[in-house]
Amino acid sequence: MTTTVTPPKTTPAKHKRSRLPKSARAGGTLHGGPIAYAILIVFTLVSLFPLVWTAIAASRDNQRLAQTPPPFWFGSNLFKNLEVAWTEANLGEAFLNTTIVAGTSAVTIVVLSTIAGFAFAKLRFKGRNALMLIVIGTMMIPPQLSIIPLYMMVAKLDWTDQLQAVIFPSLVSAFGVFFMRQYLLQALPDEVIEAARVDGASSWRVIWHVVFPAARPAMAVLGMLMFVQAWNDFLWPFLVLTQTGNPTVQVAVAGLGRGYTPDQSLIMAGALLGTLPLLLVFAIFGKQIVGGIMQGAVKG
Repeated sequence: MTTTVTPPKTTPAKHKRSRLPKSARAGGTLHGGPIAYAILIVFTLVSLFPLVWTAIAASRDNQRLAQTPPPFWFGSNLFKNLEVAWTEANLGEAFLNTTIVAGTSAVTIVVLSTIAGFAFAKLRFKGRNALMLIVIGTMMIPPQLSIIPLYMMVAKLDWTDQLQAVIFPSLVSAFGVFFMRQYLLQALPDEVIEAARVDGASSWRVIWHVVFPAARPAMAVLGMLMFVQAWNDFLWPFLVLTQTGNPTVQVAVAGLGRGYTPDQSLIMAGALLGTLPLLLVFAIFGKQIVGGIMQGAVKG
């Protein structure tokens, strides 16, 4: 007589639910705590305070600004002071001049820096490391040391009080070359360049169809930085331009409020007008620039 042994029924073990918080799991969303929010709010307020104070000072009169304590809320003279500053400083022409200078400098720096950065990052030639050290070394020289010889050159070319005196010295940037070199070292694989070479692409076709698309995020960031730097430049334009000839925004604003007692509210109104275009540019293109940076980081 044979007996049949029935194996005990086994139930599949239930998967234990992960005790990790959702923010620590793959694909989870990180959420900041109250301390993180408090720190971010403090940093935001500190960053916005200079701009808000400029607007408050521009909305008051000079007598109220001289009192103690100073005002901490807006007055009723904002639009009046903005109108006076716009008219007296001829800011319409100054905005046009500064846009030409900053736009030309930013575009040229981005293109030349990308080409030079590609050469230093991916091409092999004698003296490459020595030339790169020289480029980096120029970043350590204070720009004030070159003002006198640069002014002598501009005077011999008869460019004083003309926009090219401001544009030409700012067409190249050692920082831009270094920035693009460091980016292309990681973002542009050597295999992609070799594949383009195998397909018969010339050096300029490689730059146009391979390097520029790969470097687009860094080019956007560099262009933004160079545009802001050229827009805010004061010392060199102040030396070679005049308020009555071809002024830039910073030179035009420097001529406001002159007199025995400078009108600080009028100066603040001019400074506020000179800052608004930069805020507008960043508001329009800021998301695209940040998105380009993140896209480049993911691809790298």
